[in-house]
Amino acid sequence: MIRNYIKTAWRNLLKNKRSSFINIVGLALGMGVFILIALWIWDELSYDKHHKNYGRIGRAIQLQTWNGEVYSGQAIPRPLEQELKTNYHEHLQYIVMASWEGTHVLSHEDKNLTQDGIYMDADGPKMLSLDIIHGSIDGLQDPSSVMLSRSAAKAFFGDEDPLNRLMKIDQKLEVKVTAVYEDLPYNTTFRNLKFIAPWSLYVTSEPWVTAAATRWGNNSFQLFAQIPEGSNFASVNAAIINAKQNNVPEEDKKFNAQITLQPMKDWHLRNEWKGGKVVGGLIEYVKLFSIIGVFVLLLACINFMNLSTARSEKRAKEVGIRKTVGSARRLIIAQFLSESVLIALIAFLLSILLVMAALPWFNDVADKKMYIPWLNGWFWGGGLLFSILTGLVAGSYPAFYLSSFNPLKVLKGTFRAGKLASVPRKVLVVVQFTISVALVIGTIVVFRQIQYTKDRPVGYNRDRLMMAQMVTPDFYGKFDVLRAALKEKNTITEMSLSSSPLTDVWSNNGGFDWEGKDPDLSTDFATIWVTHEHGQTIDWYVNVGRDFSRAFAMDSTAIIINEAAVKFMGIKDPVGKVMKWDDTDFRIIGVVDDIVMSSPFEPVKQAVYLLSYDNVNWMNFKLNPHKSTAACVEDIQHVFKEVVPNAPFEYKFADSEYAEKFAQEERVGQLATFFAVLAVVISSLGVFGLASFVAEQRTKEIGIRKIVGASIFQLWKLLSTDLVALVFISCVVAIPIAYYFLHEWLQKYTYRSALSWWIFAAATIGALLITMVIVSIQTIKAATANPVDSLRDE
Repeated sequence: MIRNYIKTAWRNLLKNKRSSFINIVGLALGMGVFILIALWIWDELSYDKHHKNYGRIGRAIQLQTWNGEVYSGQAIPRPLEQELKTNYHEHLQYIVMASWEGTHVLSHEDKNLTQDGIYMDADGPKMLSLDIIHGSIDGLQDPSSVMLSRSAAKAFFGDEDPLNRLMKIDQKLEVKVTAVYEDLPYNTTFRNLKFIAPWSLYVTSEPWVTAAATRWGNNSFQLFAQIPEGSNFASVNAAIINAKQNNVPEEDKKFNAQITLQPMKDWHLRNEWKGGKVVGGLIEYVKLFSIIGVFVLLLACINFMNLSTARSEKRAKEVGIRKTVGSARRLIIAQFLSESVLIALIAFLLSILLVMAALPWFNDVADKKMYIPWLNGWFWGGGLLFSILTGLVAGSYPAFYLSSFNPLKVLKGTFRAGKLASVPRKVLVVVQFTISVALVIGTIVVFRQIQYTKDRPVGYNRDRLMMAQMVTPDFYGKFDVLRAALKEKNTITEMSLSSSPLTDVWSNNGGFDWEGKDPDLSTDFATIWVTHEHGQTIDWYVNVGRDFSRAFAMDSTAIIINEAAVKFMGIKDPVGKVMKWDDTDFRIIGVVDDIVMSSPFEPVKQAVYLLSYDNVNWMNFKLNPHKSTAACVEDIQHVFKEVVPNAPFEYKFADSEYAEKFAQEERVGQLATFFAVLAVVISSLGVFGLASFVAEQRTKEIGIRKIVGASIFQLWKLLSTDLVALVFISCVVAIPIAYYFLHEWLQKYTYRSALSWWIFAAATIGALLITMVIVSIQTIKAATANPVDSLRDE
């Protein structure tokens, strides 16, 4: 019987080639989108699960109250480590202090390479359950050791044994290789980690880190911890919440510092905090794309239902004969469901091919390294089950509808589907285009928000602005030599040093005071140290006062503030006023436009700029506009090779680094566009199929109307009015739904675009135009046919 079902189903597929093609392609597109999204969601949900103790690892988050608002951050003070080890050790299995992961220069003999690394307590590798290839997982017990990733070891030593080989970190710290670990997967927090050095080495080599041992106000470090088996984060957090607050000076207790451990499972997906609580993060996009995947698949299923029920009259006689010869309704239902399952299985195989073709592009857009698990039995078992379920869902309504026909009316020729029979099809078309139009509106809004923020004034000129991190001591003390050499070559127009990259703030400080300050106001300023020519290098605009100048010796205690600082301080005529910090008086000499250094979606923070040639980490170059960028870069590399020969010169462009700040939103926008386009294509296939069927069904009517003088336009209007009206209703339904959800989405951005009326109008007009074009192709084809042939065929 099953073989008979399959044979009959195959014959029906071949008999109705057009509708079969539309069904298979539509389902394949829907299933392909679903599979891509499923792979993406699986990758997101498995983030950091490579670590065996994933469920028990946490990172310390500090919550502090500033001027009535609770702020959260991963930066913690160094004394917290000893406090936890001394008074809370029963709650924590491992307590791992760490520096921030950053760029360093690793050297072996004459080979110098830039690598991402971190300084970490000796228990760090065990906590992260690193897969050790050579050496010992306890390798960091040696204070002059280093652990390399497989790729880093290969880069330096090739196939030679790396153990016990000597290296240098940043040209100043000599270390010995004690272990090599397997590179971490791409979907882990520490995926770029190429080496780990001992925390004890960091402490002894950096005087400021040594001095931070007793400074509860110096929040410059990270702390990770692993809780014991059988414990939970809620009870541990309840125990350690006041670990810092109990130790800070009385004057700092007003900040109400609280310590909490954020579980590793939340690091990636739930990383947005507000008011001291997690409010979301990438998990919102996981939910969003899950819904989109289901909806796109639903669109394909709707196509199947519509075309199957639309052709009900053509299969009515088949149902009537089957019932007359004694076939039970359940067997007829089984027959139609087997047809839909067969179509779904064919569509699944086609969808795999589509996923294979789209996956490289999808990985590039989504910043993933996903692959199809060809050898995974669960994947194929799940795919088979997924296909069967899709086939059953898509074929359920047609099967129950077609099997309900009265055989007597069918065989007497008096059966007609009736006006009400088309109602479900119309509802499905409305649902289909409602989803498609809502996705299109969402895509427009996402890209408009990105463009709106990109067009935001940033306060400086990013054009031809290059920067390089000073990663080794060799860079220091060479500023004047480098600047003179590069100017002599006409490679740059100006050069400066700064303590933060141009697209980020590395230091925030409190403790500022000024005349008229509210004593209850807690101060927190972005603090950037720069050299004299910084303003000329980045082309900032001085609104009031003047820029730093070598002509004024007193500028060593001068300070420049931004517009946000003026508002925060609540002062008028700030130039000439004194700001006190660390018992030093700084005189305000100028006010500059707000410079966007952190998130472009948030307000610019109050900032101060001070002069320093020591407390700096970055070199900034304004390239000569009259020379090509390639020539300028080549000149700079040549000069650096002569002046700083033992350190690789790694550079970045300010405009590309700034563009990276939009990476997540742009990825969402590109993926949303991809899904929205496919949704429109699938919906259009459905409309094309229905229009073809309607035109075919009314062939005789069209022929008669042409004979009695109906024009092509009148015939087009007759055949297209219903579908165009349905799509218009879809737009009316989609607009308030899209508005509600997009309005909520935009609220998370302080700097955001408005939901303009033209967005909804454009989506509506676009949907109507697409529908009219598709319907017109079919109706005009039918309307221009010879009526004699149409009537003879009938």
